[in-house]
Amino acid sequence: MLHTLMSSPFQCDYALLLRMLQPGDDLLLMQDGVLAGLTDNLLLPQLLDSPARLWVLAEDVAARGLDAQISSKIAVIDYNDFVMLTVKQQQQMPW
Repeated sequence: MLHTLMSSPFQCDYALLLRMLQPGDDLLLMQDGVLAGLTDNLLLPQLLDSPARLWVLAEDVAARGLDAQISSKIAVIDYNDFVMLTVKQQQQMPW
């Protein structure tokens, strides 16, 4: 399943999101969801311990001026890669 976190991790049920992530899932941080990928975010360790592959949308990171603050443990992708994720994962869950 492709999970897309579009809101700040402080404005969604982040604990439920973490519980829902399964092996083989992908989680894309986009829009304000990119805040979950900040290196100084207290919630980041839980996210990195999840069984899902983690991605962040480069355009949303750049739009917020956070390029240097995103964890190096999260892969930065563009819209073409986002399309490939949607093709790969037949189901999507927006957060």
